[in-house]
Amino acid sequence: MVDFPFPESALPHIEPSPKRVRVLFAGEYIVDTTDALLVWLKPNYPFYFFKTKDVPKKYLVDAFESRKHHLYDIVVGDRRAEAAATLYNDDDLDGLIQIAFSAMDAWFEEDEQIYVHPKDPYKRVDVLQSSRHVRVEINGVEVANTTRPRLLFETSLTVRYYIPKPDCKLNLLVPSKTTTQCPYKGIANYYSVQLPSGDIVNDVVWWYRTPQLECAEIKGCVAFYNEKVDIYVDGVLQARPESPWSSSRRGSRMQPVHQ
Repeated sequence: MVDFPFPESALPHIEPSPKRVRVLFAGEYIVDTTDALLVWLKPNYPFYFFKTKDVPKKYLVDAFESRKHHLYDIVVGDRRAEAAATLYNDDDLDGLIQIAFSAMDAWFEEDEQIYVHPKDPYKRVDVLQSSRHVRVEINGVEVANTTRPRLLFETSLTVRYYIPKPDCKLNLLVPSKTTTQCPYKGIANYYSVQLPSGDIVNDVVWWYRTPQLECAEIKGCVAFYNEKVDIYVDGVLQARPESPWSSSRRGSRMQPVHQ
């Protein structure tokens, strides 16, 4: 993956956001501002930071203080989010407050709810219909074969091949309880793959039941981790990319089934 748009050496990078940003907790908007900042602490995506004037002190209760940070609990009525607000006391971030995204009940840009983290204004996600021949194998077993994939291109990330469910060996897919969220695509559900040998490859397939509008074309399709399976495109085996989801070895991680 490429450090985009800012390399590590240029961080933190700070930009003003033109959007109205609101943060909801315990039925109250603890932040409502048109003066939020987008801050890249790492290259992959930004966080929202706020000026102290935009986070009312009545919601902040001292939790911990170090030389560079002052942590606060956020308290509204009988609800408390422990150490959910961090006031920075150093360098470029001096005087700015970061609120833990997942500790709040909801975040809004204008009147649209956002999820996981703010969308990166330098990133785009495109879904293109394709007629390329895509096959997926796991440990030599074909689990999907299609000539009508949707290719998802996301800035700085590997191409994902979304395959219509009827073009997969659905009898090998085992529903998983795992879910994840993506600010661009929505809530993902997962399948594990149970091979004819009885071995199970955990959470190697995902799909979006109701994807976000910008990725609506992937509805009804599943994607396999390029990092953990063998994907052939027009007969050519694709290299497994290095990413946070990469397997430590060439083979997929399996869980033997004990009879």
